[in-house]
Amino acid sequence: MRGIDAGGIYLPRFRLSTEETAAAWGHADARGIDRKTVPAADEDALTMAVAAAERALESASLERSAIELVAMATTTPPMAEGDFLSRFVRMLALPEDVAGSVSTQHTAAGGEAFARALDADGPALVVAADCPEGDPADADHPLGAGAAAFVIDDEAVVPVRDIAWYSDETPGIRFRPRGEREIDSLDVTTYERSAVREAVTEAVTALEVDASEATAAALHQRDRKFPYRVAGDLPLSNEAVAAGTVVDRIGDAGAATVPIGLLAVLAEADEGESTVGGFFGGGTAVALELEGGFPIAGIDDLDGEEAIGYTEYLRKRGYVVEGEVAGGGANVSLPNWQGSLDQRYRLIAGECPDCGGVTFPPRGACQECHSRVEFERIEASRTGTIRALTVIGQGGAPPEFAELQQREGAYAVAIVALAAGDGEATLPAQLADVDPEAVAVGDTVRATIRRIYTQEGVPRYGVKFRSEG
Repeated sequence: MRGIDAGGIYLPRFRLSTEETAAAWGHADARGIDRKTVPAADEDALTMAVAAAERALESASLERSAIELVAMATTTPPMAEGDFLSRFVRMLALPEDVAGSVSTQHTAAGGEAFARALDADGPALVVAADCPEGDPADADHPLGAGAAAFVIDDEAVVPVRDIAWYSDETPGIRFRPRGEREIDSLDVTTYERSAVREAVTEAVTALEVDASEATAAALHQRDRKFPYRVAGDLPLSNEAVAAGTVVDRIGDAGAATVPIGLLAVLAEADEGESTVGGFFGGGTAVALELEGGFPIAGIDDLDGEEAIGYTEYLRKRGYVVEGEVAGGGANVSLPNWQGSLDQRYRLIAGECPDCGGVTFPPRGACQECHSRVEFERIEASRTGTIRALTVIGQGGAPPEFAELQQREGAYAVAIVALAAGDGEATLPAQLADVDPEAVAVGDTVRATIRRIYTQEGVPRYGVKFRSEG
């Protein structure tokens, strides 16, 4: 039976407690949420999707070259119109002829992506990633961020026994006007609860399996109490609903919340146990039923505890920065940037066919024997060692990194050495998610895809390194 062969979670490392928000505003419109995840200034839905997918693919029993379909879900793509799926495919070195779809506009997008993958014939990758924003005075209080990825295949470890749909118009529950970055709602509580409960109940009831057999459920959740209200007309126990409720620990991560809840359940489920998923968004409800479980890469992210204060939170989310900075010291043309994507995303180096030396980036003469050769392409390790280190303090950043510095403060730049073939590649790179005073030469770091800067209105992405300590 077709289903899930592997899964991965990615959550930003920073956490903001609801107590911090309440202290700043005198109240917090996030009842039922203890803390929420906070993306770094260089993180967005695309970078989180890549991080979760890397973890899922590393756990899968198949090679990434076997993936025939990518189904993505987000309500917060980095650009309203522009590259998303193609960038994701390139960043993960997936086949260039892979089929793809992106579901967006509502929080049931993850269910839509699942359905697309389950209908496909070959191996598929499903990814839901989101980082919604709202008015900092109220709507923003419960909003978190995160990503979940699933490798879908035939004869899978966790079969999806059935999937069902229900759709009805429910205007005003959660929406984002065209051209706006912040979500809103009419905030009619009784109307919203009833609409979501009725839609999810209809979808779950339409499943060919008996929901009363489920030992766990991950249901639409805007706060800790909401999934219990959604389940009010369903034969699900409180224990089952609790197993898939993660919003109290990560905040409302939009289209990614239910997928993350499903993976949290599968990480604890025993063979033969039944799990129900219930997605809702824009009047559409999607339900599915799974059987069994397996270890989930990144599950420890759910217990991340790197607390930050509210002022730091505002800076990281970009609510209190001066805006775009004119100019840009790098000024790398888009054609030149595009021509170096394999190095920026996958750390592709060149091995000299004459002496075996390693050159990064793989162009020009061999850095060992200085011969002009046709390099053999090799992928450097994504784990390396800091060989040299400096800190870029306030005001010291080139113009293109000025906004990053406004949002993150001082940041570290390192020379990182990576094993490549029989040799070693070295490169300069920024360090991410780390106190620049807490890292040192000799530390182990691991590559991650992050947003580098924006030039001519186009976000540019590449490798940075996170501490393994």
